[in-house]
Amino acid sequence: MTAAAPSAPPSKARGTLLLLVRHGETPTTGMVLPGRAPGLHLSDRGRAQAERVAERLVGLPVDAVYSSPLERTCETAQPTAASAGLDVRKDAGLIECDFGEWTGAALAELAGLPEWQKVQHNPSAFRFPNGESFTQMQARIVGALEVLGAAHAGGVVVCFSHADPIKAAVAHALGTPLDLFQRIVISPGSVSAISYSDGQAPAVLMVNSTSEPLSGLRVP
Repeated sequence: MTAAAPSAPPSKARGTLLLLVRHGETPTTGMVLPGRAPGLHLSDRGRAQAERVAERLVGLPVDAVYSSPLERTCETAQPTAASAGLDVRKDAGLIECDFGEWTGAALAELAGLPEWQKVQHNPSAFRFPNGESFTQMQARIVGALEVLGAAHAGGVVVCFSHADPIKAAVAHALGTPLDLFQRIVISPGSVSAISYSDGQAPAVLMVNSTSEPLSGLRVP
């Protein structure tokens, strides 16, 4: 009797590396809640942060560059896209949270509102007046990242977005409740890395990195 040939080992799922980059600083960073209002551009420091992101990514085989449609994210994405020889693709799923009636308000004024405590300590139960809820925001960006990861399976995708959506995406990947997502810090010009593989939970490789080169990043 002829022995049966050994079965081939199961093929390993192709992992996709998604880099989540917060846009660089603007003239109002840390002072107002700009939201989706148009016309806000990077400051000189923000433009330097955008260039630094591109420098840190040199040597990493970037397959695609996506950005929130807002000016400050597109401007942050441009040096990375140029360095990789790619175009910036706009994706509405990466856009800032819709702060509704709070758009453009000073953070110092908002901090004095009773609702601010809910934003900080019970965000899953809060919806901005005539705007988006944090739960909707998280579902939106997580869904967008899953679509982008599937579209570039096995590749490296750089996604330029905003602090709250990135925090929500990282919290989801970590399995952290949304009510604790404010504990995650996402600085201007920082890079966070999440790997996605078919049939597996996402893996968070890095959060809020602002300095070291990223060419050695690999999907585990």
